Amino acid sequence: MMRRTIGGVVAASALAFALAGCGGKHEAPAAAAAVVRVTTAPVDSAALARPVLGSGLLSGKEEVPLAFKIGGVVARVDAEDGQVVRAGAKLATLELTEIGALVDKAKVGLDKAERDLARARALHADSVVTREMLENAQSARDAAAADFSSARFNARHASIVAPTDGVVLRRLAEPGATVAPGTPIVLFASSSRGQVVRVGVPDRDVVRLGAGDAAEVRFDAWPGRTFAGRVTTVGAAATPGVGTYEIEIRLDAPVRLHDDGAAASGLVADVTITPARRQAVKLVPIEALLEGDSDRAHVWTIGADGAPVRRDVRVAFLDGDRAAIASGLDGVTEVVTGGAAYLSDGSRVERSAK
Repeated sequence: MMRRTIGGVVAASALAFALAGCGGKHEAPAAAAAVVRVTTAPVDSAALARPVLGSGLLSGKEEVPLAFKIGGVVARVDAEDGQVVRAGAKLATLELTEIGALVDKAKVGLDKAERDLARARALHADSVVTREMLENAQSARDAAAADFSSARFNARHASIVAPTDGVVLRRLAEPGATVAPGTPIVLFASSSRGQVVRVGVPDRDVVRLGAGDAAEVRFDAWPGRTFAGRVTTVGAAATPGVGTYEIEIRLDAPVRLHDDGAAASGLVADVTITPARRQAVKLVPIEALLEGDSDRAHVWTIGADGAPVRRDVRVAFLDGDRAAIASGLDGVTEVVTGGAAYLSDGSRVERSAK
């Protein structure tokens, strides 16, 4: 009896395995696709300009090194770094001993030449000297007059004066130094033509810029502050060895180190230029973009049947918290923002309340 029972169990088990083997040809029902809750945002159309970003240095429009025309020993340097000066203010002077002696010598030579000329005229009138001798005396007098004029000119330029109202950026020499002609003594910034920021931009950006384009300038020295300006000059040739084109931006208001101090110079500036030339773009929230690679990305939209549809797009630029899309959204009126990262082809979606 025990053997029959065991045999029956074995037989029943064998039958069960046989039925299971036959039933293996029919797949179990697939699990239902998960529902992804999403939110969407509208696609806006606009004509915007892609900003040009860069960095440069703040300086005066006219910053010039002032120097003596002639060489000599520096007697005085009255200029100090950061000193605000008026036009005509004396900034430095050479020792005048040697220079004054040259003026005196030239004056003596001129006086002698004038006496010789007067004597030659009298003798020529009496037919004692030839006309050629008279003309030579005249030439000698003219040469002496030129020497005297040159000596006086050099004497006047033995002092450096401020050419306009401005500020002394740097004192480059000290009293007692012997300097050659043209050696910079003072670096001077004129205030007559304002301040500028010079920025180097690549060729792909310079072609979109023009005089009058608006610019915003920021300095690390004043976080949170923005200074307005406009492009005044666009370089026509690339800077040798660098390959960028120099853009000059003039600031609308002076930038000073202190409220009542001299104009600043040499500060590093971050610049955002908005070109006047605009392009038609589609605007979507940045969070709609997925798998960005350079200017390529993709977004999800909802098709007419309610299923998610992937769209490959080309990003033109970012505008605040939105992305300007150059292509890929023709006919699309909304994109998925919330839940977009969880979508795939065949996903079931359910719109969340906004």
